[in-house]
Amino acid sequence: MKGRAVVFGGSGFLGSHVADELAKRDYEVVIYDLRNYARLKNNQSMVIGDITDEAKVRDTVRDADIIYNFSAIADIEEAAVNPVETVKVNILGNTIILNAAREFNVKRFVFASSLYVYGRSGSFYRASKYASELLIESFHEAYDLNYTILRYGSLYGKYVDERNWIYKILKDALTEKKIVRYGDGEEIREYIHVEDAARYSVDILSDEYANECVVLTGHHPIKIKELLKMIKEIMNNEIEIEYLPSPKNFHYEITPYSFTPKMARKLTSNYYIDLGQGILDCLNYIHKKMEKA
Repeated sequence: MKGRAVVFGGSGFLGSHVADELAKRDYEVVIYDLRNYARLKNNQSMVIGDITDEAKVRDTVRDADIIYNFSAIADIEEAAVNPVETVKVNILGNTIILNAAREFNVKRFVFASSLYVYGRSGSFYRASKYASELLIESFHEAYDLNYTILRYGSLYGKYVDERNWIYKILKDALTEKKIVRYGDGEEIREYIHVEDAARYSVDILSDEYANECVVLTGHHPIKIKELLKMIKEIMNNEIEIEYLPSPKNFHYEITPYSFTPKMARKLTSNYYIDLGQGILDCLNYIHKKMEKA
């Protein structure tokens, strides 16, 4: 075994894929989450717990070499209407894990942040991620705790639910033969398949990414309207696309960048899942899931 990795939020969409990638690379993996992980591997174990439970966090971290923190209120709309809970989970919870990592001399603390830290969109979600980044840097300065901050773009892929926009619109396309987009479709995103994101999230354990911020996004920026056109063509032009006026929301349109926290390096690879192929794979996954329901 390469070492012991604890993945907080390891039952979730991104966390579960990273936990699986770590297991594939011969780490002993402990998944810490509020709910069981259904696809547990031989070299994975499960701890059911809340990240604000200091005693349980300390017991779990005690022999860890690597810590990942994916635990968070990650839905921007949910964070916008629940600021206290967002601060409690995203900031206090992260600080409790940080303090345990410092106490037990963890070799690397890896934090799942977001591109929203660069801008003014994202409401309390953005604020909580930015505050957590500052706390991580402060722990490094005060206690020499090594870290890597990962700023993720827009994720898509299998084993997700309708809180993920790509999943939702693909399901709507299959069930309703229609996709509704609030906005004009000119918004630009860099979608990254979750399997690519998971692979990069373990690649960063090399020494060159210690105490760095790393951006993980897709290779090709795409307008929402172009993405929807691609999906329509994949489905033989048999679906309708409707654009409606956008209500007030907390998402960015063209770019997240308006101010700059610590500069980040962008990690890319020539080996990645093509967006069209990834969308087709998601459609097949959702279709099979619907057939079993």
